[in-house]
Amino acid sequence: MPKLKTRKAAAKRYKKTANNKFLRRHAYKGHLLSHKTNTQKRKLSTIVCVTNADKKTYKINVTLLKWLESNEGT
Repeated sequence: MPKLKTRKAAAKRYKKTANNKFLRRHAYKGHLLSHKTNTQKRKLSTIVCVTNADKKTYKINVTLLKWLESNEGT
């Protein structure tokens, strides 16, 4: 069976914690910031954990987990 490749786009966007949770950034912070309030921009800047409802989607990237575990020391 061939090796499963890491989805590099996902590997760059998510970080795995010591408790096997994933951290992610908020969307809608990349552009068109002039009409957003300071409160909204501040809240979008925080890093949050992936919810339990979305974990099923992230588990598709099993190779991502292996890649993150092997590269935690670097």
